[in-house]
Formats: sequence, structure tokens, C-alpha cells
Amino acid sequence: MSKKVIYIIAILVFGYVIYNFGKGFNNTAVVLQEDAKTTWSNVESSYQRRNDLIGNLVKTVQGAADFEKETLTDVINARAKATSVNINAGDLTPEKMAQFQQAQAGMSGALSKLLVSVERYPDLKANANFLELQSQLEGTENRINVARDRFNEGVNKYNKHIKVFPNSLLAGLFNFDEMNRYKANAGSENAPDVNFDFKNKN
Repeated sequence: MSKKVIYIIAILVFGYVIYNFGKGFNNTAVVLQEDAKTTWSNVESSYQRRNDLIGNLVKTVQGAADFEKETLTDVINARAKATSVNINAGDLTPEKMAQFQQAQAGMSGALSKLLVSVERYPDLKANANFLELQSQLEGTENRINVARDRFNEGVNKYNKHIKVFPNSLLAGLFNFDEMNRYKANAGSENAPDVNFDFKNKN
């Protein structure tokens, strides 16, 4: 076998190895990226469920005589802001993530204030609709935390895949950029207290 043939075979083998490496990197990156985007959709879905429940909660509270109008207004305004901020899973920039988180944190603060105010209204504390909504909100807060954690786990897997060597050499070539994690605002690691023990209170 001539040297020329050997060189050609060597080039073909090298090209095949490079092709398979590039193909493997690209396909894995696509899968991990899409998985991370799906988990972000679950984050937004969980927050949307909370906003829907809060809308029903506001309607229930509005029926209570002399309930603080300022507190209700704060909740209504915070809910409107929270529902207006949505981010496309393919455009999770740091600025948009911060805007989303700020809106949700405002909603959490307003909700906490409303639930504390309810303590002064015995009729509300005994209202079956309110108790059911309070229970559903508690479960939704837990789902939000789980969804955020899963999103960060998915982003972490994707980011590690595109940043380790030699994958990092191909990331720019294939236009795979680092994704941003969900960074909780200060104090937001504690969900709003929606678990009141009404039975032990007058």
C-alpha cells in the first residue's frame, strides 16, 4: 500500500472521528438545552398557577366587610405586574431574568401582607373557600421551589457540557451560549407563610 493511500485513509479516519465528536457534542447540547427550556416553562407554569389562585383569593377576600383596601390594591397591582412579565425560554437574558424575579418577589411580598391581615377577620379565617385556596397556595409554593430547582439543575448540566474541554472549542462554533440560572432574590428562599393554624386561634 502506497504512502499516498495511507495518508488518504488516515485523513478519512481523522475526519470521521472529528465528525462523530462534533455530532455527539451538538446533539447532546441540543437535548440538554431543550430540556432546560422545558423546565423553564414549568417554572412559569407554576407561577401562573399561583397568580390564578391569588386572583380567586382576592375575590374571596373582597367579600369581607371593611377589609383593608390598600392591602387588596397592593395584591391586585403586584399580580398584574407578575402576570405581565413572561420570558421566552430561548431569551433568558440576565436582565429579563432579574425583571421576572423582581415581579414575582413583589407578588410574594404582597401575598404575605394580605395573609397576615386576614388574621384580623374571623369570618375569613373560617371561610371554606379561603381555607381551600390557602391550602392550594401552600402546595403551589412548594411546586414553584421544585420547578426552580429543576430548572437550575437542567441549566447546570447544559452549561457544564458546553464549557468543559474540548467541548468549549465547539460551543462557539455551534452557537451554544451559556444559560442563566434562576438566582433567588434576598429572602425569597422562604416561601410566603400560607400555612395558618386557624383551628387554634380565636
